[in-house]
Amino acid sequence: MRTRIASPLAETAAGAIASEVLRACVHCGMCNATCPTYHLTGDELDGPRGRIYLMKQALEGEPVGRLTQHHLDRCLSCRACETTCPSGVQYHRLLDVGREVVAHQARRPLRERLWRAAIRWLCIKPRRLAALTAVARPFRALLPARLKAKLPARISIGANPAADHPRRMTLLRGCVQSATAPHFNAATRRVFDRVGIALSETPGVGCCGALSVHLDAPEEGRAIARHNIDSWTAELDAGAQAIVVNASGCAAFIRDYPDLLADDPVYCVKARRIAVHVRDPAEVLTANPPQAMSAPAQPRVAVHQPCTLRNGPAPGDAPAQILASLGYEPQAVADVHLCCGSAGAYSLLQPEMAGRLREAKLAALTEGAPQAIYTANIGCWMHLGEKAPVPVRHWIEAVDDVVSLTPAA
Repeated sequence: MRTRIASPLAETAAGAIASEVLRACVHCGMCNATCPTYHLTGDELDGPRGRIYLMKQALEGEPVGRLTQHHLDRCLSCRACETTCPSGVQYHRLLDVGREVVAHQARRPLRERLWRAAIRWLCIKPRRLAALTAVARPFRALLPARLKAKLPARISIGANPAADHPRRMTLLRGCVQSATAPHFNAATRRVFDRVGIALSETPGVGCCGALSVHLDAPEEGRAIARHNIDSWTAELDAGAQAIVVNASGCAAFIRDYPDLLADDPVYCVKARRIAVHVRDPAEVLTANPPQAMSAPAQPRVAVHQPCTLRNGPAPGDAPAQILASLGYEPQAVADVHLCCGSAGAYSLLQPEMAGRLREAKLAALTEGAPQAIYTANIGCWMHLGEKAPVPVRHWIEAVDDVVSLTPAA
């Protein structure tokens, strides 16, 4: 696709990224075949090809209005389109540049700006969300059904392993995850302890920055990324072998830090080092298989593959393979390529679309009558758990149940 990026963007690294992606596209439309939102609406502008044309116009300097913003907002950033593109178009890289350009040119209504700012304010500082969650939980039964569904019950984190090992890795604490599901990290530490790896959270690192970038505050997101890079660089220099991230959405975003900071010559180089050291727990445990200490109490399970795991560098089916090796019986799941509708803050910003996608995903996940659903991302866990007829858990909890000597209470 021919393109001529307008100045001053053309002179930036972000402009070069956009130009590279646009030139790779041959506008064949095969991407629409795997696009969840195109499946729902049948609207060309709700598919990758249509959105690419909208972004191309914006990047070439044509006027941008609410129509462009509306259809870019509806994109899940799931990257399913990239799996069927014959030209290898890295759509998500273009989307990150395009959304930022459009956000500067098309001013949102006040209500949208306030809602996005409120989500950022509450979520990027874990203590704020944790405090609100702690206050709300005693009154959970009194809350309206919609709010009650979004407030997970408190789950014991269990024992914290005290063992030290020569092999050491650092673990992302997370923002929403640390406030609503700290037991995910606790289970991960216990499992890694069983395979001889000491795992600890990096002090001062919470949010990865994705929420800020995706909610019209890219400079805030870049500041968070720089802080994280400095903290993790110190950990790697001190001997940590990897940065473990058990929220697949955060892992995918951190791997894109080099693009996020492409116009920062100092931190772009640092970001590349961080990106290559990011590991999903499934990658580590595939190379260091845990041994079951007991048989699963509920072996029949459905394993959900978050888009950020399935369509990123880490193998999306690795969690199911690990669980099968430990005695679980993962059931076949149809349409694994379709998003569940969580997509970070998407379920809050596009509740109707997210609800329809969740309904279809839960139908596929429960078709085999599983005793539980296991996923690999905090957002998917919360979104699916609101309506699932069976428990929804992180897959590392299932591993913890059968391999740890001190499982969660």
